[in-house]
Amino acid sequence: MEDDTLVGARTPLLKHATTDDDVTMGHASWSTEDELDGDFGGTLARQELEKKLLWKVDKRMSILVLIYILNFIDRNNAGAARLRGFEEDLGLKGQQFATVLSILYVGYISMQIPSNVFMNHIGKPSIYLPACMAVWGLISVMTGFAHNFFDVLLTRLLLGVVEASFFPGALFLISKWYKHSELGSRTALLFCGNIISNAFGALIASAILDHMDGVLGRAAWRWLFYIEGSLTVLAALLAMAVLPDFPETTRAGWLTEAEVRLAVRRMHEDADAHAAPGARPAHAFVLAVRDPNVWILVVAMFFQVVSNSFTAWFPTIVATLGYSRTATLLLCAPPYVCTAVLTYFVSRHSDAKGERFYHITLPIWTSVAGLLLALCTLDVRARYLSFFLMTQSYAGFSVFYGWMSNSVPSPPAKRAVALALVNALSQLGNVAGAYVWQPVWAPRFAPSFAVCAAASAAAVGCCVVLRRRLVKENARLKRVEVERGVGREGFRYLV
Repeated sequence: MEDDTLVGARTPLLKHATTDDDVTMGHASWSTEDELDGDFGGTLARQELEKKLLWKVDKRMSILVLIYILNFIDRNNAGAARLRGFEEDLGLKGQQFATVLSILYVGYISMQIPSNVFMNHIGKPSIYLPACMAVWGLISVMTGFAHNFFDVLLTRLLLGVVEASFFPGALFLISKWYKHSELGSRTALLFCGNIISNAFGALIASAILDHMDGVLGRAAWRWLFYIEGSLTVLAALLAMAVLPDFPETTRAGWLTEAEVRLAVRRMHEDADAHAAPGARPAHAFVLAVRDPNVWILVVAMFFQVVSNSFTAWFPTIVATLGYSRTATLLLCAPPYVCTAVLTYFVSRHSDAKGERFYHITLPIWTSVAGLLLALCTLDVRARYLSFFLMTQSYAGFSVFYGWMSNSVPSPPAKRAVALALVNALSQLGNVAGAYVWQPVWAPRFAPSFAVCAAASAAAVGCCVVLRRRLVKENARLKRVEVERGVGREGFRYLV
């Protein structure tokens, strides 16, 4: 995960202001690189220390990928269970299965902002996130004991409430350790957990559903929830020992004193010097709500979530190829494996070029091509090819998450609220998406693919608007620096 080309690339640090008037007008004396790096033995010594720091942080952050895999498996295993008697055993009829899918997002949406605000306040994500993980694992296990529509509806609602802590919390945790130029690839690696879960979640589900039916008198789909939920609880215990806290609150031992100071310094150097240094939770919420960029991100993400609604129904869609249930689950994996590999390279290239817009929109247009191909044909080979194309939207999706952090850079409290707000409200797309795939439209699902393609186009339109705003803001920041006589370029939004 280390990127040597990014290490040492720094923005100016506001060392001190000479007078109160200078603070008001934005005048300041700026440190040279040698002065900035003197605490770490000079520029070269700092670069070596920075490499070691990033490598240590990368190793600990990598467990977030495993957590996200389990997070998404626990959220989406109902789709696989549906192929093995889930609806029949629980007596689900009509739109009740779609309601089971969508009810999760009621809790998921409502709790993300409070969760991120609380985690930012206590400063201990190494305890908070694994604890939430253990609870949602237990709730997933309890889903296997459901006997009717009300039982499964309640467990899915509670699952959403607790799972709300993870993804916005993980995004915020990453943004507290990595600079804006490093966020794209790290965020994409986290998001690969989502993609991998769609691939290997189907493989795990296939193995469980094929071999556990009737064991101890329980249906195979019940064992799916028992086993996958239990794996989540075990992983939570591991995560508690591995996950880092924030740079300012991290526990001693795995970092040296110099590395902790450098981690804090890096974040100060990378911050938007024009933004307020801090904010209380209530004020941070106001700052986030009043920022137009936040609402553009919300709408863009909403349409992307709607366009990716095929994920929850992917086993059902792949089943239209006409293969057996086991073969169907196995065929779900290759498109997502391919997407995971391409996502990593797209995000790395985005960081290397310092560009976001085209790295987001080109994969989305590729997905649109796949959606339209699936809409137009039932030919097995062409339709399976379309699955590889439509899942490429996740490559753009992952870069978009990095763009979110860069578009709302500071103060950290505002960023915590904004990330949770965008991710929470955008999940309304999952509520709507649960009803996009109507069983009566099978096997072609033409209206469903058309809705997803239109939503993708709308997401690209929102990205165009955001890019224009950020370009204009970068031009304004440059003018301010020229007027103030600042010799070095400061913070810039990535576009």
